[in-house]
This record gives sequence, structure tokens and C-alpha cells, in this order.
Amino acid sequence: MSNVRLRFAPSPTGFLHIGGARTAIFNYLLARKTGGSFLLRIEDTDKQRSKQEYEDDILDAIRWLGLEWDEEPLRQSKRKTFHQEMVDELIERRKAFRCFLTPEETQKLKQEREAMGIHTAFRSPYRDIDPEESEEKMIAGKPFAVRFYVPDEPVVYIDGVHGKVEIPADSIEDFVLLRTDGTPTYQVAVVGDDYEMGITHVVRGDDHISNTPKQILIYKALGWTAPEFAHVPLILGPDKKRLSKRHGAAAVTEYREKGYLPEAILSFMAMLGWSPGDDRELMTHDELVEVFTTEGINKRSAVFDERKLEWVNGQFLSMREDDDILEMLKQPFADRVADGRLPAGAAKMLPIAIHLLKSRSHFPADILDRGDYFFKEPETVDAKAAKKRLKDPETPAWLDELASRYNAIDEFTVETTEQVIRVYSEELEVGAGNLIHPIRLAVSGQPSGPGLFELLEGLGKETVVRRLKWLAEFLREKGTPPDLEE
Repeated sequence: MSNVRLRFAPSPTGFLHIGGARTAIFNYLLARKTGGSFLLRIEDTDKQRSKQEYEDDILDAIRWLGLEWDEEPLRQSKRKTFHQEMVDELIERRKAFRCFLTPEETQKLKQEREAMGIHTAFRSPYRDIDPEESEEKMIAGKPFAVRFYVPDEPVVYIDGVHGKVEIPADSIEDFVLLRTDGTPTYQVAVVGDDYEMGITHVVRGDDHISNTPKQILIYKALGWTAPEFAHVPLILGPDKKRLSKRHGAAAVTEYREKGYLPEAILSFMAMLGWSPGDDRELMTHDELVEVFTTEGINKRSAVFDERKLEWVNGQFLSMREDDDILEMLKQPFADRVADGRLPAGAAKMLPIAIHLLKSRSHFPADILDRGDYFFKEPETVDAKAAKKRLKDPETPAWLDELASRYNAIDEFTVETTEQVIRVYSEELEVGAGNLIHPIRLAVSGQPSGPGLFELLEGLGKETVVRRLKWLAEFLREKGTPPDLEE
């Protein structure tokens, strides 16, 4: 199936929306699965709304997702002459006709039909005009649009998602191919470009499903073979309405800026409304390519759950090499040093924080936000945890003794720090937790985090001893734990 050719055809009238990204992903995966080609077409015929910044954003977002295309992108605006030639050919074949109705006349006819209870699609009175008369009106300068001569037979095709689809002829109006200003319509441009690009499969959103019968009719009228179509249900927000900016970030660029990883977006979006047939929740690029088929696309719309996306991002973050994450955090870390949020000398702790916190974070920046105790002294102790874990009046003495014992260790490792606690808890005849929880609060100010002994080793003996002494002194000065809230 190496001759399979698919395309993604964005309009540069806005940034790449997350829904558009999923369409691109589906086309890309099917192309790679079949050994075919993945192509791009820039549909830039809307000159007023199309902007270079949008086009640049779209191409950059596609590259960022790892969706490399195989040929130079085709630009639709440069193909107007070919599209007009298509319309001329359709007129010659008596598959299209010049319609000399003004927009006002057309609207009036449609309203009269509606008033008469006629609910079939609009048919222009000029569809059966004599060709010579049509030529004479055109030569005389009478304005006209070109409409397609819709035949009486239904349009039937097999959709890759929805199965057999049959559209009655009387539900398709004599649609416009060429506007009165001479510009081809979307239907003409899409068919002509897909044909010229050799597109064999069209995978797109359900919002295009009404265009498909019209485009199939154009293919047949010109004697061309239509591609196979698959229409993907739209993505819904949590409110079950079409996904939009009201549900949060809408553009791929926004997700990138928020700290999402491309592999996480790729996996999540590919599996939003598609299933590999098992219970997997995470899939790499190569795994997706290996198993993707349009048969796995659900017929019902999928609901976008950003909390699930955050979880997926965290899973992929934990799989990243420490050095990759270090590179991501160099600039954010430098920014925090520059504005005084972090001390300049704390950079040496960044690799340690990354190693211990990446599996507990959703985003790279979480390592800086939640792990600031790696870089500076804790400014607070979690009040709720303090009430529960620091209520024993002996806690200050225990912390002082632990500080002394830790200070005496030559090799400050996971094993030696744990051994000190185990031995001391046995001497005190108390559970190890009575020591472990106060130590964690002393060194981090937080009730949870990475493994305690890995954390102690990472922070180093000097820091651990200093913080244990600090909390012991704090408790002696402030009294009972509830005072920590004040």
C-alpha cells in the first residue's frame, strides 16, 4: 500500500487548534502505517484572514509533534487557474451551468419554496438553460455564478468510520462552483488539489461530512476516482459542547508553552476517540504507527479531559532522560534566579531535584515549584502535617539527636541515613514513623515527596543537619504545632 497518500490541509486563518492537530495526527499515522506519504496543503485562499504568522505557527506545531511531511507543501492560492479550468470542463460536459440569478432572486425563490412546503434541495431555474442562450447572456455581460448540475441518483459511499453512507439527491442543492467574481469555491479547490496531489484517503472531521457528497459528484463528473473518506467525530469539552477556547488552551502552541511534551500530546490526542483495541493509556510514536487503523476510530465524539492530559504528560515526563529535562529547565531556572526567587548558587541542586521529582511532576516547571526546598531553606512547614506529626513534646530533642548522629556519618548515603533512623527508633522504642515524618517536614516543609532517604542523600549532610536543628529550635521557641499556622 506504498501508494497511499494522505494530506492535512490547514487554513492559515488562525493558530493550529488542538482538534486540527488530531486530524493531522490521524492522517500522519495512517500514512506511516501503510508505508504511504503524508502531505501538507496550505489552504490560503482567504486573503483577508490568512496571515504568515498563522502559517508559521501551524508548520512549527506540526514539526513539534513529530509529524514530518514528505513533500513540499502545496499552496492553494497559486492554483486558481487550474480550478477555473475544472469549472470550464464541467460546463462543457453539461455537468455544470451558468446561473444568472442574483443573490436576492435566489433567496426569494428559496423563501417561496419554503412557504409552499417544499423541503427538497434548491434547484436553479437555469439548470436546463440552452447552452447557446447561456453563452449569449455571458457575452452580454450579465453576471453569473456557476452551479453544479446535481443528478437524480443518490450519492453512496463507504465511510472509514461510519460505514455505508447514502445521501438522497434531493437533499443536495445545485451548489455553487464559481462565484460571480470568478473565484472557485471550496468544493472545487479541494477536489482539484486532492486529485493533483494523488490523494487516496481523506481523513477529516465530521464537520466536513456535508461536503463529501458534493465532492464525490465533482469527481464522477470529471471522470476521476474519488479517494476513500473517513470522517472523525468532533472533540467535545467537559460540557459536551464543541471544544473551544472557553474550555482552556485551544492552540497547540499554548499547550507547548504550558509545559506539555510533544510525545504526550501525540499519545493523548491519537487516543482521543481512537482505541488500539486494548487497555493501553500511553503509546509512543512507534507504537501508534504500528497499530493505527481507521477502524479503531469511535463513531461517537470524545470528551477532552485536560486532567487526563496532565497525567499523560507526567507519565512521559518521568520517561524523559534527566539531561533532557535539565535542558528544558535551564532558562526557567535562570529567570527565577534573575528575579530573586531562587539563589544564584542553587543551580548545582537542579540535576538532583530533577532526578528525584520528575516521576512526581506533571510539568517540568513543577520541579521548580514543588521542589524549591532543594534550592533554598523551607519558608514554611505544612500546618496540617505539623499538627499531626510534630505533636510529641519529645520531637525537638529527637531532631537534635538525629542532627548530631547524621553529622557524625562519614558517608551520607541512602543506606546510612536509613540505618541511623532505624537504630535510634529502636533505642527510643518508638515506631520509625515518629522520626521519619518530622525529618521530612524539617528538610522540605512538606508532608510528602520523593523517598525520604533518597531525599536526604540528595540534599547532603550539611543541609540536612542544619534544617533538623532549625525545626528543633523552632518548636522549642514557638511551642505547640498549632502555632505554626500563625
